Amino acid sequence: MTAESGSAPGRRAKRWRRWRVRLTVTGAVAALAGAFAVPAASDAAVQGQACEQFFVSPSGHDSGPGTLNHPWQTIQYARDYIRSHGLNSPQQMHCDIAVNLLSGTYRVSAAIDFTSADSGANGYQVIYRSYDGPGQAKLLGSQRVTGWQHYQGGIDRAYVGTSADFSTLYVNGQRATVARTPTRTATTSGAPYLTSTGVNGSYTQLTYAPGDVNPDWNLTGAQVVVWSGGTWSWFTDTDPISSVDTSTDTITLAQQTRYPLYQSGHGSRYYIQNSLSLLSAPGEYYLDQGTGWLYYWPKGGDIGRQDIEAPTVKTVLNVAGDSQSDMARDITFDGLGVKYTDFVGSWYRFGWVTAGGSGQPEEYPAYDRQIELPQNRFGAITLTNTTDVTLTGLDVSEVGWHAIYLLFANDHDTVSRSAIGDTGGDGIRVEGPYPGTGDVSDNNTFTDNYIHNVGEVEEGNAAGVILMDSSDNVVSHSVIEDSPRYAVAWESVGGVPAADDYAYGNQLSYLKIANMGLDSGDTGAIYAYETANQPSSVSQVTITNVNADPSMPDVPPSGINMDFGTCGVQFSDVQVTNAEDVPFNAGTDSCYTFSNVNWTGTFDPSQLQYARIGVEPGFPYPVPTS
Repeated sequence: MTAESGSAPGRRAKRWRRWRVRLTVTGAVAALAGAFAVPAASDAAVQGQACEQFFVSPSGHDSGPGTLNHPWQTIQYARDYIRSHGLNSPQQMHCDIAVNLLSGTYRVSAAIDFTSADSGANGYQVIYRSYDGPGQAKLLGSQRVTGWQHYQGGIDRAYVGTSADFSTLYVNGQRATVARTPTRTATTSGAPYLTSTGVNGSYTQLTYAPGDVNPDWNLTGAQVVVWSGGTWSWFTDTDPISSVDTSTDTITLAQQTRYPLYQSGHGSRYYIQNSLSLLSAPGEYYLDQGTGWLYYWPKGGDIGRQDIEAPTVKTVLNVAGDSQSDMARDITFDGLGVKYTDFVGSWYRFGWVTAGGSGQPEEYPAYDRQIELPQNRFGAITLTNTTDVTLTGLDVSEVGWHAIYLLFANDHDTVSRSAIGDTGGDGIRVEGPYPGTGDVSDNNTFTDNYIHNVGEVEEGNAAGVILMDSSDNVVSHSVIEDSPRYAVAWESVGGVPAADDYAYGNQLSYLKIANMGLDSGDTGAIYAYETANQPSSVSQVTITNVNADPSMPDVPPSGINMDFGTCGVQFSDVQVTNAEDVPFNAGTDSCYTFSNVNWTGTFDPSQLQYARIGVEPGFPYPVPTS
C-alpha cells in the first residue's frame, strides 16, 4: 500500500464516529445509539488498560509511533504492529482497538491480508475505520495512467509497459468500455448484439452471419462475450478467440461455453471485443499487452486532465481464517472506500460445463455447475473462514468483479450501511460449501445497504445479493437497483435431500427493488432455485420495473420467480408493479403462503410500511429518492 494524497493530520475540526465502545476493562458494554464524539486523542497511543488507538495517513511514515500527529503510512504496518505486540491477544485485549485511517488516497499494490492472528479477543473488535467520515479514506487497487499522446483520429495512447495486465479500466470514476463490435449504444444492457448461426450443439464453434466479421480485423487476443444457449439468456461467457476462418464464417473459441452456442434452431446473442481494430467510439479502450500501449478514445476534454485508472489488484481486503476451527473473527472495517479493482481476466465462464467437471470427489458433484471456478472466487473484499466480521459504512464501487465475496465457511458476518455499486459481477456474493459437507455458511446479515448497477462486465447471473447453498441469512432495509438479472437470489442444486441442502431459512424484508432483469430472461427480481422445498420468507418488499432489453429472446422476466425445486416460501406484504411477464411465477402456487400480496386480488397497500422500506434514516451515502 503506497501513499498518494491526504489532508494534514491534526487539523480536523470535526471527527466522525460510529463504533462500539467498551468503557471499562471489566468488559461491561455501554449500549449507545447512533454516532457520538470520541474525545480527542493525545499525541501518544493510549497505553495500559485504556483502549488502543493508532493512526494511519497517506503522508505518514511506518517508522513513526502511529499517533495522530505522527501517523503510520500503511494498514499493513498497523496490522503487524498489533499482531507482533500481542495487543489483540486474550491476555491483553480488554476493549476495542482502533486503527484510524486519515482521509486521502491509499494505493494498494497487493491484497491486504488478515488472518486468524489479526482477530479480536474476549468479544472485542479490532477496528479499521475512516477517521474523517464515510468514504474519506480511499483504498484504490489501481495506478493512474499518465503520459498520454495523440495516436490517430480521436484516439490517444499511453505506454504502460508489457507487464501491464488488466481487464477493465476506469475513467473519471466510471468504467470504460472495451473496444467492441457492435459498438455499445444501450446504457442499461450490453446491446446491441450480433446473433450466431449454426453449428448446432457446439460449445466452441461459433458461426457468424456473413458481413458480421471484417476479414481485415486483427482479432489476435480478442474475445467473444456471449449469452450461450441460443434463446436462453441466463449466463454470459467471456471466451478468447482461438482462430477465425473467414472462408466458413466460423470463430473457434479457446474454451467451452456453459451452453451450446446454437441450439434448437436458435443462435446466441454475442459481441466481439478487445482489438484495436474495433476501437471506433468515444469511451472505448484497448490494451495491447504485446507492445505495452494502452489506447483510449476520450469522451471529451483534455485527456491530460482526466483521471484514468488501470487496476493492479483483484482484491483489496482479504480476510481468511486459518481453518473452520480457527476462524478470523471480531474484525471491523468501518467507513472505508474500496475502488478500482480488476476483472477475472481474458476468460470467464460460470462453473464447470458438466457435473463432476472439477475432478474433485464430491457426494453431489452437480454443485460444480453452481459455483464459481476456483480462479474466480474473489471479490474486492473477500471473506473465508470468518465469524463476526463487520463491514459497515463502506463505499465499494467501480470494482472489477464481485464487490464483497463470502466463500465457504462464514457465519454471523455483517455488511451494513454501505454503498455498493458499479460492479463487474455481484454486489454481495455468498458461496457456501458443497452440499453434504457441512452447514457452515449461515446467519449472516446484509442490512441497510444501497446496491446498484451490478453486472457491468459479466451480466449473466448477476445479482445485488446472491446466496448459494447458505442458510438463515438476513437481507433487509436496502435499496437494490439496476441489475441485468437478479436483485436477490438464493440457490442450491437439484437432487440433494433437505438434510444436505443448505439454501433455507433466508429472510428478505424491507427491500426497495427497481430496474431488474434488464438484459436476461426466465428470471425474477427475487429468485430461488433448487432449495429442496425448504422455507424462507419475503416481507415488506416493493418491486418495480422488471423489463429486459428488446433484444432478449428468452421468456420475459417476472417480478418474482420461484424456479425448480423451490417451495415453502412465505410471502407477506409484497407489491410488484410493471413486470414484463407476471408479478409471480412458479410451477404451482399451492406450496407457497401468501398474505397481502398484490397478485392474488386481496391486497391492501396500507399494510406496507413504505417509510421503512429501503435504507434506514442516517444512511451515510446519497441514495436516489425515486
